[in-house]
Amino acid sequence: MKYIAPALCALAMSVGAPAFAEFQQVTSRDAFLDLVGGKTLTRPLVKIEVKPNGQISGSGASWEIAGKWSWENGYLCRSLEWGGDDLGYNCQEVKTDGRKVRITSDKGAGESADFRLR
Repeated sequence: MKYIAPALCALAMSVGAPAFAEFQQVTSRDAFLDLVGGKTLTRPLVKIEVKPNGQISGSGASWEIAGKWSWENGYLCRSLEWGGDDLGYNCQEVKTDGRKVRITSDKGAGESADFRLR
């Protein structure tokens, strides 16, 4: 009897569990624009628009976000100001699971932030 409960828990966790897509890297400017074009990237207290003309705009924690972006060698490279503070230039890895976008600084070696597409 003591082995039935763990077995039932394992079975319950595997049956009907949603299948989540794995994050896939976005490798081209066109694929990136198809993904984010006309949408707002959101996370708590943050809303960002990445425009095809190379501009970034939005707000984060009630401060203005502004910057410029380009696509270089498979990475989103951006310069950004947030609330008047220069966050500098950084090339970032972009991945998506179809519902969210994960942006990771330092060409994928740094910190990540997940955004919803709205």
